[in-house]
Amino acid sequence: MGEKRPYKPRKPGGGRKKLKPEYDAGKNLKEQMDAAVALYGEDCSLQSIGDALNLNPIKVRKILITAGVYESDVAEKVQDTFEEYRETQSYKEAILSTANALQLSKASVTSYLPYKKGVYYSSTADKEKISVGAERQRRYRAMKRWRDDPTEENFWRVVVSYAGVGFKTYSGLPFAYEVRKGRSGEYTKELWIDRRENSKSLAWSSVLLALQNIKKVGGVVDRPKALGDIRGVTYIYGMFYRFGLIDVPDEVKEKMGHPKKRKK
Repeated sequence: MGEKRPYKPRKPGGGRKKLKPEYDAGKNLKEQMDAAVALYGEDCSLQSIGDALNLNPIKVRKILITAGVYESDVAEKVQDTFEEYRETQSYKEAILSTANALQLSKASVTSYLPYKKGVYYSSTADKEKISVGAERQRRYRAMKRWRDDPTEENFWRVVVSYAGVGFKTYSGLPFAYEVRKGRSGEYTKELWIDRRENSKSLAWSSVLLALQNIKKVGGVVDRPKALGDIRGVTYIYGMFYRFGLIDVPDEVKEKMGHPKKRKK
């Protein structure tokens, strides 16, 4: 036998070279999501989006689920069931268990789950991680859900979806708010109003009280105090106008701006 050659450590970056070094699956998925979300925001069907992007409708749905903008009873049921099994099972095992529990095929289950590879933007992902189109769709879906089922929980989702968006007060002063998370990772029921260098807290109970005082959704409310003698009502007035819950006098619109026409 010949003498063994001395061991040479592998240089950093060594190994088999990529056949397509320019290929980036995550980047491609992100581009597909942005395009699909933009079309979905125009009320295009899954089929028409697929035709435009040269994709089949099932893949379009999966992309929209990955982007966090597609909602349906079936998708929600599949995802909730899968997450329950995933706590104690591997990914493949959880898919099989979900399929058996819901009497679906494995292919059907995976079609309602976000892509495992690439970036998954859940419905609760920070807005900095999602596209402008996905953020706009999140607000639209949250508002639609609340209008269909006006519960406190659904209205809270509306408020969270508008965090960081620009508003204006009755006198035209710009402001925004943020919703912070506590130690548990859950949102605290408190809004922090950002007015230049100062921040003021706005209690969730105050927002709910003003909401209860709206006599007619979409009706003209001539001034903030008409919503009640509530702490922070100046900001609530601007929020409700942007949400489309109230209208304001024409002369006030000149200071507050004209929100874009919303989808019904």
